[in-house]
Amino acid sequence: MRQTPVYYYSSASGLVRTFAERLGRPVFNLAEREHRLSEADGPWVLLTPSYKTGNENNDTIPEAVRRFLRNPVNRRRMVAVMGSGNRNFGRHYQMACRQIAARSGRPVLFEFEIAGTRWDVEECRRLLADLDAALATEHGVQAS
Repeated sequence: MRQTPVYYYSSASGLVRTFAERLGRPVFNLAEREHRLSEADGPWVLLTPSYKTGNENNDTIPEAVRRFLRNPVNRRRMVAVMGSGNRNFGRHYQMACRQIAARSGRPVLFEFEIAGTRWDVEECRRLLADLDAALATEHGVQAS
C-alpha cells in the first residue's frame, strides 16, 4: 500500500523536520528548492508551521509553502493539512494550517505544538496509516 508522502516546511531550527522524519514515511522539505519546485505524483499531506506572533502585517504561511501550492496539480492532489505551532502565539496558534485547510477545503488532519511529543508522533502515524488505507480503498487497492 502506498504511504501518502508528507511535504513540510522547516525553518533553520529544524523542529518540524525532526517531527516529519519521525513519521516513518516519505517526507520532503519545501525549504529545499528541488522539492519546492517539484510536483506531487499523487495524494499528499502538507505539514506547515505557523510563525505569526501577533503582528497583523506579517503573514503566517511560509513563503516556501505558498510557492509549492501555486502549482495547480499540487493544490489538487493535497488531501489534508497538518500544523505545528506555539501556544504562545495566542489566537495565531496553528493559523497557517487552519487558513490553508479553509482555503483549500481540505481537512486539518493533526496539530501539535513546537516539535511534538512521542505521543504526537505515534498518533500522527496512526492517522496517516488510516489515511493511507482510506486512499487505497478509494482507489481500489487492496490493503496488505
